Amino acid sequence: MVFFILRSEQFISVIQNAKRMKRGFMMKKVSRRKIVSVVSMVLLCVLMCSMTVFAAEEAPKPELYATFWALVPPVVAIALALITKEVYSSLFVGILVGALFYSGFSFEGTVTHIFQGGIISVLSDEYNVGILVFLVILGAMVSLMNRAGGSAAFGRWAGRHIKTRVGAQLATVVLGALIFIDDYFNCLTVGSVMRPVTDKHNVSRAKLAYLIDSTAAPVCIIAPISSWAAAVTGFVKGEDGFSIFIQAIPYNFYALLTIVMMIAIVTMKVDYGPMKIHEDNAKKGDIYTTPDRPYENASTEVVNHNGKVIDLVIPIISLIVCCVIGMIYTGGFFSGTDFVTAFSKSDASVGLVLGSFFGLVITIVLYMVRKVLSFSDCMSCIPEGFKAMVPAIMILTFAWTLKAMTDSLGAAVYVEELVKSSAGSLMNFLPAIIFLIGCLLAFATGTSWGTFGILIPIVVQAFANDPKLMIISISACMAGAVCGDHCSPISDTTIMASAGAQSNHVNHVSTQLPYAMTVAAVSFVTYIVAGFVQSAWIALPFGIVLMLAVLFVIKKRTKSA
Repeated sequence: MVFFILRSEQFISVIQNAKRMKRGFMMKKVSRRKIVSVVSMVLLCVLMCSMTVFAAEEAPKPELYATFWALVPPVVAIALALITKEVYSSLFVGILVGALFYSGFSFEGTVTHIFQGGIISVLSDEYNVGILVFLVILGAMVSLMNRAGGSAAFGRWAGRHIKTRVGAQLATVVLGALIFIDDYFNCLTVGSVMRPVTDKHNVSRAKLAYLIDSTAAPVCIIAPISSWAAAVTGFVKGEDGFSIFIQAIPYNFYALLTIVMMIAIVTMKVDYGPMKIHEDNAKKGDIYTTPDRPYENASTEVVNHNGKVIDLVIPIISLIVCCVIGMIYTGGFFSGTDFVTAFSKSDASVGLVLGSFFGLVITIVLYMVRKVLSFSDCMSCIPEGFKAMVPAIMILTFAWTLKAMTDSLGAAVYVEELVKSSAGSLMNFLPAIIFLIGCLLAFATGTSWGTFGILIPIVVQAFANDPKLMIISISACMAGAVCGDHCSPISDTTIMASAGAQSNHVNHVSTQLPYAMTVAAVSFVTYIVAGFVQSAWIALPFGIVLMLAVLFVIKKRTKSA
């Protein structure tokens, strides 16, 4: 019995010991698991921290960072544009040079930076994509309005209501000012609409081409709702591009003074240079002057005779209204923000896309309801509009990429330091100098947009610490680009103005050049004044008075001669 009890106690103790050993083993097992888990978490945290540190570390800066060489890519682009008179290859070579500097002349690094750090990067930016979509939709609307025959209907209406020679010219100016959406659309529309009217009143084809050309780019560059505004907004990186564009309008002296000059020479009946010869001959019945008349026997354009004036007016008005609504929507107007604040804080990229889309829908519905165009005709206009905007899209893409190259090389840092060390008094002359540079570059390349893409980013960097002078200088850049484009014989706008007016191209260039140079000279002086006073309320009235005074002197001299 005792043995049994002892055995039982031993057995129980063995079992208890076994349980304690098992419990201890389990506790050791759990402890080991906890230890392993803790160690794993620590290792993971260390790894994550190290990865975070590495990710937070800035990529190694190139050897040429924030040096003079950071400005070489845009300089190369400018030089090549002046030499080759071709903007696409010039911009791309500038991009290539920037990528070579960034990669240390490594083949792999160069190719990677051009595409991954450049083209793909800028095309993946939401704002940039919005601008491109707006251009595509705008191109589609232009194609729709051309095919609907609204412009032809307007021409017929104008022919019945315009009775004088001055009235025909002023109507051309007014129509050109109203069609401010795009310069291409302007040239193609105003020419076809007003040719019969101006021919009836013996206005020379050279004068018509000048009026068309002067209400194309000069009007588009001061219109907030236009492809040009979208382009300029896209070039102003790091700033509120649309707000800057709005503030820059009163300082765009070339565009504003060109409009003043057109109205003045028409109402004052002032003509000089080769244009006077063409106008004198036109009054006698010869609207061509020169023996070369490539458009004299041009066939009549095929238009939709069911189109009416409303087919031109309603789409333009709907586009403007919808874009304004889209802009203030993105600025929070419908959430309680006042109109001015909403407009100034709007997202131009999103607002223009929303507005242009609804404008396109309204236009398509209008044409289908009126049975002007079928649904298939409307849809076929969309790819045609896309094709028309491909050159603009290419210029924008290359210009954005060139800007990305200069940013990666620290151009902003270098320019900032350079500006800080420059004499403050000389800064006041820079708007006038920038205007001349823009004129020269745009004249040589024949493109305003390429000039925007090259010069505006540099201007933004140069005047980052002086917002007022930056706005004036951006205006000078835009004005110079428009002036050079206006004078250039290889400008697409100039060529289309000649075609729209059905004028000999050489005649158009030769007659327009003295007029454009007159405005350019007055604008240059006005930019000098603006650089010092930094007030549009002083500089712009000064420029207008000077412009009218110059025309008055010219009129006196032409009469005495």
